[in-house]
Amino acid sequence: MIQRSAVRPSRARYWVIVFAVTLSVITYIDRVCISQAAPEISRDLGLSKVEMGYAFSAFALAYALFEIPGGWWGDKIGARKVLMRVVICWSFFTAATGWAWNLLSLVFTRFWFGAGEAGCFPNLTKAFTTWLPQDERVKAQGIMWMSARWGGAFTPMLVVLVFHFMSWRYAFGLFGALGVVWAVFFYRWFRDDPRQHKSVNEGELALLKGTEHLVSGHGDVPWKKLVTSRTVWLLWIQYFLLAYPWYFYITWLPTYLQEFRRQDQARSALLAGIPLLFGGFGSLFCGFLSSYLTGLTGSVRKTRRLMGTLGFLCASILLTLSVNIPDVTIAMLVMGLASFANDLVMPGSWGACMDIGGKYAGTLSGSMNMMGNLAGFVAPVVTGYILQSTNQNWNINLYVMAGVYFLGVLTWPFIDPVTPLEESSLGKVHP
Repeated sequence: MIQRSAVRPSRARYWVIVFAVTLSVITYIDRVCISQAAPEISRDLGLSKVEMGYAFSAFALAYALFEIPGGWWGDKIGARKVLMRVVICWSFFTAATGWAWNLLSLVFTRFWFGAGEAGCFPNLTKAFTTWLPQDERVKAQGIMWMSARWGGAFTPMLVVLVFHFMSWRYAFGLFGALGVVWAVFFYRWFRDDPRQHKSVNEGELALLKGTEHLVSGHGDVPWKKLVTSRTVWLLWIQYFLLAYPWYFYITWLPTYLQEFRRQDQARSALLAGIPLLFGGFGSLFCGFLSSYLTGLTGSVRKTRRLMGTLGFLCASILLTLSVNIPDVTIAMLVMGLASFANDLVMPGSWGACMDIGGKYAGTLSGSMNMMGNLAGFVAPVVTGYILQSTNQNWNINLYVMAGVYFLGVLTWPFIDPVTPLEESSLGKVHP
């Protein structure tokens, strides 16, 4: 039970959400811009579909490999120092993408760009655990992921607009500068412990009572509990299955629209934003609906299981329906609804990491996101090989993605998304 103070609470904690929202937008601008630029990059550098797939996957591989170190680093020294460092790192390599002169140089810059971005969401999640009371965390995750998706949704159109004024090489430099500006403002304002921030009053600290032990460094991660937990493994698996189809939206989708659906660059940019736009609504909808459903079911566990299962099932059905719709606009709207369903799973997944991980939330969320980005490494390359071996049959890829979504339906009924690792071994169960 949250203890209330007689003093009216300040609202400094909401600035943490503001910083998370703006950084989420920047991350997706930086990672999605290459998908819209891919046709021009391929022409300029002479890359095949498979080679461009490797460039897409280099980001996801590094993102996956550095997720656990990035989350652990935040648990160890605090989110403030880690976020400042990783944002500067990935911003530099975003700009460096524009300096690529062949496949190897492009893969190199995208790999280290991914290594930098890997520390982003685990450390934002870490910040939420220390700055937000428990009943506000899933809503914050919903708002953050909505912002991330919408940043990606508008990026294709932003890239087309920027391309009117500069080449793709200079455009990456412009996008890289955004992160540097964010890092300066964040580092000056943010503190790992809200009790050390001058804008936080006694009333707001009363809302955060019980989070004190989550602030200090926790490098002693209970790895054995982590790797032997059924729930942790199922969280990893479901996130891999969730990310595999979703990576299509931020890598191959503009190419699919231009080559298979015969859309020009401007219209493909507009249509390519639909899945991410709808995904943002899904994250926001889930974040706020969860509180209502929990009131009806009386159980956070039941609510998260319901949202996870329903999200995967609807995404599978809707993506299958989108395949053979001849009208490209209607097809993309249905695919957008599949992305909406995809993101019904997101806030609950990250909320589970906060509740299960506790003071190790950065490490656990990093490990889950690692599995999602391993899927991001596999999916673009598999897509390239399927296209190469089937004479550019894009529909086979979409059916594979729908099948992967369906496998996710089988995971959520068996996940305990609320019991902390520290208590699970003692047999304690939370509602």
